Amino acid sequence: MTKINNFTEGKILSPLVRFAIPILLSQLLQTAYGAVDMLVIGTFGTTADVSAVSTGGWIVTLALCFMTGLAMGMTVLIGRAIGQKDTEQVGDIIGTAIVLFGCFCLAIMTALIVFAPQLATLMKAPEAAFAGTVTYIRICAGGLAFITAYHVIGSMFRGMGDSAMPLVTVAIACAFNIGGDLLLAGVFRMGVKGVAIATVFAQGVSVLVSLLIMKKRGMPFTFGRKNLRLDGIIATELLHIGIPTSAQDVLVTLSFIVIAAIVNGLGLVPSAGVGVAERICSFVMLVPSTFSMAMSAFVAQNYGARKMERAEKALAYGIGVSLGVGVFMFLFIFFRGDIPASWFAAGKADVVAAAADYLKAYAIDCLLTSFLFCFNGYFNGLGRTRFVMTQSIIGAFGVRIPVSYLMSKEVPVSLFHVGLATPCSTFVQIVLCFVYFFLLKRKTAQEGMV
Repeated sequence: MTKINNFTEGKILSPLVRFAIPILLSQLLQTAYGAVDMLVIGTFGTTADVSAVSTGGWIVTLALCFMTGLAMGMTVLIGRAIGQKDTEQVGDIIGTAIVLFGCFCLAIMTALIVFAPQLATLMKAPEAAFAGTVTYIRICAGGLAFITAYHVIGSMFRGMGDSAMPLVTVAIACAFNIGGDLLLAGVFRMGVKGVAIATVFAQGVSVLVSLLIMKKRGMPFTFGRKNLRLDGIIATELLHIGIPTSAQDVLVTLSFIVIAAIVNGLGLVPSAGVGVAERICSFVMLVPSTFSMAMSAFVAQNYGARKMERAEKALAYGIGVSLGVGVFMFLFIFFRGDIPASWFAAGKADVVAAAADYLKAYAIDCLLTSFLFCFNGYFNGLGRTRFVMTQSIIGAFGVRIPVSYLMSKEVPVSLFHVGLATPCSTFVQIVLCFVYFFLLKRKTAQEGMV
């Protein structure tokens, strides 16, 4: 039977790291999952195909950000219930989440399929990549239910302190996606359509196998048809936490989509180059992203048990480990970003050069996100998702978009300067996080939470 890990007692660093390692591996495989599409299409397709997968992928990511933001609400509620030793409520939380996610998923899927051409136009997809962008969006939208279920399963287990099961889930999806990409895009030369079909099929298989494993292993709580209903109180709490997180993820992703649209307007090579760079950045940001997710569950349990000192120590440890890795990533990506770029755009020297130029800016962000991502995980775990949303909006629309737009007007344009918008935004958000952290610390001290 699946065990629940209790983070409210004992050591902090070692349990946090042990919990984070499977999340890191899951994130690595998840990132590889998306990167394989780009690798295969970059090897067997054209520059237009690379641009189509990159541009269409942003739209699909935007939809997923909304769903995974809601899933964060489920992670936090489950973590609190466990911290309060109320495992009976876990089944009702999951049942309510399934009903809510199902409704949202159906609405989003319909919108993406119907309005795919308009979305590609808004993204300023290059003419040569327009049809491929529409195809990619529609196929991935058709499988959104599988993709959503895939992420919900991971969020559920992380709330219980189990990061191993999500690793199994993503490993299954990654294996089938690699095989599907190579078969459909490599052997049958189906291009953009092939990698999109492989993505949906792989996650569908992953969800099915994961459900079978869960049934065989059993769960540490009761769940049946009676739980599969919309509990008003739980739904309100879930939305109270999840909606700001969803809004934050969506708006931040939207800001990057705006940047992608700005770059798309510069031509096919910059579009493909930034698309390649973004895939590499997903790997570069793995460690801080991992600790952000681990932090949410760890802090949620300790908040439920009213042990804020443990939560604060976890934050410090997470920042320390992330920063140590961030220094290495900065040096590699800033000085030799052309090496990973060449993996994604073999034989396309102009695309590699564009990607390497853009990556220099992200190298700086490697140092800053060590702080920001861990702070976001900490605040999410406390349920302070409205603040996370607010500072993200300020960073995205007050800094990132304006700076990238101004830099795109340079003559000649430097993708490095355009990319500097991201670390500028991160720095502003970190300042806001420090201020809010000390304000909360003062408040919890007054309330007597230790």
